[in-house]
Amino acid sequence: MPRWLPIALVQSDPLPVRTSGVDLGAFAADVRATLDRFPQTRLVVYPELHLFGDQAGNPELAEPIGGRRTRDLAELAGELGIWLLPGTLCERADSTAVYNTAALFSPDGQLAGTYRKCFPWRPYEPYRPGTGFTVIDLPGLGRVGLSICYDAWFPEVARQLAWMGAEVIINPTQTTTSDRAQELVLTRANAIVNQVFVVSPNAAAPTGVGQSLVVDPEGRVRVRAGRAAEVLTDVIDFDEVARVRAYGTAGLNRMWHQFRPDDEPLELPVYGGRIDPRTWTPKQEGTP
Repeated sequence: MPRWLPIALVQSDPLPVRTSGVDLGAFAADVRATLDRFPQTRLVVYPELHLFGDQAGNPELAEPIGGRRTRDLAELAGELGIWLLPGTLCERADSTAVYNTAALFSPDGQLAGTYRKCFPWRPYEPYRPGTGFTVIDLPGLGRVGLSICYDAWFPEVARQLAWMGAEVIINPTQTTTSDRAQELVLTRANAIVNQVFVVSPNAAAPTGVGQSLVVDPEGRVRVRAGRAAEVLTDVIDFDEVARVRAYGTAGLNRMWHQFRPDDEPLELPVYGGRIDPRTWTPKQEGTP
């Protein structure tokens, strides 16, 4: 069976926050409008902190995962029968710790997984850094890894997700600055060196600089937006990842098959670790 995932990247300005808080009603209406336009869509992705407007750094808007906001988002995904990544959430873990957290909701109305941004953009972001990585199985399709915006500048994040079996990396961003040009390069580079799809939705003007894109496992830009609000659509073919890893980028480079069983481990002193040929190959769908 084909492993095809029709997706929609909603490049729009962050939603304004009402005095009563985050307006999930307006967000739900926008998701429904997107599905009305593109009814085959099975994954809808929004930019980083999309729900929080210019109040993204306001700790009063933070809620624990499992609170009312996440329950309502899970219910929306279940009602519409889609995978939904509503940007990222302001997550309160305790009285002092607030995280920038991506949450993926499943078509059966469940929270499929969360990821706390490991590399908040310092000194501008007020969030605590996360300490782990998240890869989520989409039954019948494959594995999706989560990263957030500035994480893309640290190649260790994408490499770890790929090693954990990610075939697609979703990297929601809210880039408002001139370095989006470099991010476009990094999006392609992370796709090439890990042989994965990378999906990078950004906020539209006037808040962000747009230029959302989808890159395939050989680094080709499949679709790319301008700066204004728009919806990008594409169909992710998970089997493309298997093909590229089996035969190589451009039919040549097979990085995941580089090592032989009798090669010596490669020490990585800066990490206090090593690349061991025995554990180099990415994990397969359905394995822990």
